[in-house]
Amino acid sequence: MALRVLKFGGSSVADADKVRHVARLAANTADEGHQVVVVVSAMGKTTNHLVELGQTLMPAATNDATANRASGREYDALLATGEMVSTALLSLAIQQLGYAAIGLNGQQAGIQTESLPNRARILAIDTDIIFNHLNQGKIVVVTGFQGVDGDGNITTLGRGGSDTSAVALAAALQADRCDIYTDVQGVYSTDPRVVPEAIRLNQIAYIEMLELARVGAKVLHPRSVETARQADVPLVVRSTFHPEDPGTMVIALDNMALDRRVTGIACDKNQVRLALVGFSDEPGVAGQVFGAMANGNISVDMIVQAVSHPDPNGKLLNDLAFTVTAQEAADAKRVLENLLPTVGARGVFEEADLAKVSIVGAGMIDRPGIAADMFQALATANIPIRMIATSEIKISCLVPKNDADRAVQGLHRVFFPEAHENEASAASMVNEKIGY
Repeated sequence: MALRVLKFGGSSVADADKVRHVARLAANTADEGHQVVVVVSAMGKTTNHLVELGQTLMPAATNDATANRASGREYDALLATGEMVSTALLSLAIQQLGYAAIGLNGQQAGIQTESLPNRARILAIDTDIIFNHLNQGKIVVVTGFQGVDGDGNITTLGRGGSDTSAVALAAALQADRCDIYTDVQGVYSTDPRVVPEAIRLNQIAYIEMLELARVGAKVLHPRSVETARQADVPLVVRSTFHPEDPGTMVIALDNMALDRRVTGIACDKNQVRLALVGFSDEPGVAGQVFGAMANGNISVDMIVQAVSHPDPNGKLLNDLAFTVTAQEAADAKRVLENLLPTVGARGVFEEADLAKVSIVGAGMIDRPGIAADMFQALATANIPIRMIATSEIKISCLVPKNDADRAVQGLHRVFFPEAHENEASAASMVNEKIGY
């Protein structure tokens, strides 16, 4: 008998009818002979509402770590209620269909976490309780997004936490598969809302999915993909509303046929570029800058240090540029400004309203010409490049935010030409008719 973990996001359980539909999918999986564990998010936009409500009453952060932790504890307890509601409702709906089911919150499911409010990491999972219920023939429904720390406090896992809960449970339970049900039919070559011709991928490697998630793809959270990769848990991304569709399988690179140069194109429209300008070409400055960012809990992304240039007196100077999210830009800029006297820099430069456009693919390894094709596509679309960052399977370009969609569309035509064949044929017919 195989064990399946099914995860359903907020849009999948947004109302009573959708909860009944999800209950039927869980029951169908049980009918196929599988033991079933279901992980659910809060219904619809419930978490957003709870966040707004909590922030209205939550005390402002202070330098008192104990007070901040106390506020964070209550905030986590508030946010966790959303998943508890959907878990209880789904358990009732499954029971209504005539199947034995039980709902468990994070503590009851044995999910042990760090004591970090709103961003805890799972440390361990005691699977005895879940296996006990499974062996009694029950469908087990577990709250996503939450666990319990060593002091018995409810904790939440942060953005994408339900995906992480599902994959971590699948790993701990040694499930045969973890199905992530969402409102799209799988992982696409890019966002279908930007490029209607986007191709649904049958398979994608963990490392490719991880890079795509990190650079802007919203289908899976990076932490959940990393957990799946470490535990070698096969993931399937599929549609709640088109369950007949096989979706996209996320698997190990060793099992992939790398017949495509680029697997996917992603875009993050939430980027700000900051630069420390005109500091002495001496060792240690970058360490001071990024050490200060780390102390401020600020995540830095693309990093470029310019070639040294002389000042009028012949002294070599450097510029150091990097990107942060728009939400962290003000804090990051303040850190840089505080460092100006220490590092002797001339100033801080900020550029907002930027987007990071990335191509990702394990097939890029050792294949020349891909970067040239990317840059040429952006040049053809008359899109300026502010920064470039590369890895073995990724190339990212920072471009003006207003040009981001055009950049993605142009890149998709270059790297997925087969998806645009009908578009090209239609354009050819139009040009023929108008005499071009």
